[in-house]
Amino acid sequence: MMDIVIKMTIIFVGILVFIGGLSFTLEVAGPGTFLPTAKQNLPKREFETFALVYTVVWIAIFGGVVVTKAYESFTEDSYMALCVSLSLPFLLQPILYPMPSERNIPLVQRYSFKANVWIAIFSFIGNYWYTHYFYSVLEAKYTFPSWRLNDVPIPLYFATHFYFVTYHTFSNLILRKIETRYVVGLMRSVFFWSSVVAFSYFTAFMETLTISSFPCYAFARPIVEIFTKGSAFYGLYFLASFPVFFRLDEYVGSAYTLPHSLYSTVLEALGCSMIVLCLLDFCRIYLHINLTIDASRGPIYLFENECSFASEPESATITTDSE
Repeated sequence: MMDIVIKMTIIFVGILVFIGGLSFTLEVAGPGTFLPTAKQNLPKREFETFALVYTVVWIAIFGGVVVTKAYESFTEDSYMALCVSLSLPFLLQPILYPMPSERNIPLVQRYSFKANVWIAIFSFIGNYWYTHYFYSVLEAKYTFPSWRLNDVPIPLYFATHFYFVTYHTFSNLILRKIETRYVVGLMRSVFFWSSVVAFSYFTAFMETLTISSFPCYAFARPIVEIFTKGSAFYGLYFLASFPVFFRLDEYVGSAYTLPHSLYSTVLEALGCSMIVLCLLDFCRIYLHINLTIDASRGPIYLFENECSFASEPESATITTDSE
């Protein structure tokens, strides 16, 4: 455990020093803003505020399940009920409880609906495809009981949705602050993309760390490697998704900028997903690892419990999305 603490401390101190040093090269244009202004982009501001508030709720519930070890009595139905129910406030909000500024706007034009569609596409592809890279490259496996689609627990398709809405909301706040605080130029671009890399790695690491006590997602590789290199591998998701999702209706109100159509939203989500798939595969090829997808049990099947709670292996950890 001390090796993990030392290595991760070195990594994050290095990141902070680099990002902090870059910030001194920037020319400040003003105080900047984390949330969109109400005057220019009220719908996006309302949805991001809602996402931040609901994030506290789902983290409290999900964290409670992990801390109390309530999952020890879970069945496949319990996992499904938990993950689906926690995803519904995001998925149903645009339809049943539209934001005040969007009540008189058609559903497909609402930012909240387009944001959910974008995340849903990225989450589905992540689970359906990217999970198998974690199975092959990091030798990971899920051992809790669940119905599976393409050998991936179906509850995680839903869990990934609320996880990713939260992650991408925070990335929006960070990237917006950078764009609104600093003068346009080469160094701002360098700082912007450096921040994307840093927050991608931080997000991947924190997800692994915060639920590492859940014993039903195990790795054959050493835990130190999972926290360091595994976080970098998972962080590849966000190198593409954070900046692409940030663009969604971000510049509405600026000259010649219209809101995204549902069509362009879907295309950008699919394009971003393909970029991530390529990045993961480039890493796999570089490491000389074969990609194996087991379809022997059919597209959908019930996976029986293989998780032991008597003693947790040192290398056990979990992530709730498509790793």
